[in-house]
Amino acid sequence: MTAPSIVIVEDDPPLRMLTARALQEHGYIVRPASSAAEMWVAFEGGPVDLVLLDIMLPGTDGIDLCRQIRRKSEVPIIFISARGSEADRVIGLELGADDYLAKPFGTRELIARIRAVLRRVGSERQPGDFRESEAHFDGWSVNFPRRELRSPSGAVVELTGAEFDLLGSFLSHPQRVIARERLIELSRTRLGDSSDRSVDVLVSRLRRKLSTGTRPAPITTVRGIGYMFNAEVSRA
Repeated sequence: MTAPSIVIVEDDPPLRMLTARALQEHGYIVRPASSAAEMWVAFEGGPVDLVLLDIMLPGTDGIDLCRQIRRKSEVPIIFISARGSEADRVIGLELGADDYLAKPFGTRELIARIRAVLRRVGSERQPGDFRESEAHFDGWSVNFPRRELRSPSGAVVELTGAEFDLLGSFLSHPQRVIARERLIELSRTRLGDSSDRSVDVLVSRLRRKLSTGTRPAPITTVRGIGYMFNAEVSRA
């Protein structure tokens, strides 16, 4: 089995070199890049299993790069940044990033987060997984291969990568209470620790998109615990 290939996008040469060396010592194939242009060249070098993306980059920053990547690929992305505020983590979540690691970070934490993200994404891609089919609820339809949500009227509803992953988690566990911490793990959008309120922001955004003029979204808040998707779900 080929070792996972990781693209590191970091403009600080010493940190880029140290991070690349640490990943190589743990068996990963590493392609370093210091800018957007170099990152795209790295992508042309072969399949990419994960991107470590610094937010503060010269020219095109990491936020814009994440948007560009998401238009073309669902490759896992871990943001790395000296800015560790909740607002930054929420932005990353909304863009579809899979994790957020604040600088300075240790090698053990970095490797653990990479393994966790690759494990979650890998489990989602197993044959027969719920997310590789269609699902229907309250007149809505979800096509997982196309990552497409259609309203009861047939209109396509635009979702960010993080919103779609969250919806998939709800549909996999209908009419069951899911704790916030567990919901973060299931939806692969783990940014920060379990006290992070970004998942609540994401649920709020998904609720708005699932609400129609006559019916509210079927997402119920269970105070002090988490959420429940309160609708019957069928698979096509």
